[in-house]
Amino acid sequence: MGNGLARGALSALLWVGFGLHDAQAAACRADLALFSLPRGGEARFTVEVADTPAERAQGLMARKSLPASAGMLFVYDSEREVAFWMKNTLIPLDMIFIDATGAVVAVHENAVPLDETPIPSGAPVQIVLEIRGGLARKIGLVPGAHLAHPAIDPARALLPCD
Repeated sequence: MGNGLARGALSALLWVGFGLHDAQAAACRADLALFSLPRGGEARFTVEVADTPAERAQGLMARKSLPASAGMLFVYDSEREVAFWMKNTLIPLDMIFIDATGAVVAVHENAVPLDETPIPSGAPVQIVLEIRGGLARKIGLVPGAHLAHPAIDPARALLPCD
């Protein structure tokens, strides 16, 4: 992909400058993962929510592509340590592990397609976002970023919803 095309794809999900700050409320929707980034700016992904055991078990298996502005948000009822694998997953993915406050606590980059090696969260998390492999690093989605989403308890949220 040429530099112009890469910038265009990233601009669809990344706004730098007057982004969200932790003290501000965010406009939230179930199908939107909205992040405040540690170096400033924000990132937005249109997401499918997997919040039942069956949906979480299926995940992104058998998908042949994933747009740069899309992802899957795995939501659990409470914080726990989790481990993911890439069984039957055909595309490389970044896994963003998020605690119950919305803080990104770990990122696993470029999970290998079809690999059955467990990828642990390393800490209790309540949400995991899967996005296109290599994208998290490109946009600065790293530990210290904060997620605004209706699945996060507003009393605990570092970046609360409106």
